[in-house]
Amino acid sequence: MALAHGRPERHKVQIRKGDNVKVIAGKDAGKSGRILWINDRKNTVVVEHVGIIKRHTRPNPSKNVKGGIIEKEAGINVSNVMVICPSCGKHTRVGHTILPDGSKLRSCRHCKATLDK
Repeated sequence: MALAHGRPERHKVQIRKGDNVKVIAGKDAGKSGRILWINDRKNTVVVEHVGIIKRHTRPNPSKNVKGGIIEKEAGINVSNVMVICPSCGKHTRVGHTILPDGSKLRSCRHCKATLDK
């Protein structure tokens, strides 16, 4: 959905770059990997070694690009991935724990361990 000024709405995502996630839906269901980057405008994430597409590129000598078929990761919708808890090893929904000083930490819904370093 676009806002009044034409830019797309940003989505609040519960996962961060570097998190280990498991794909729960789509052609790569069951695979897991590390998040390389997040696009919060399209609500997608790029996961390492998951969602591989083939890209046909032309050679460009000025940019030092060789032509051919290149395999690279494509974006996956955020709703199709779940965070893997580092302590219990299960894929889990993300909960929040509020500390006494008022700061919020992401936590595992199974074992209540913190997901943040």
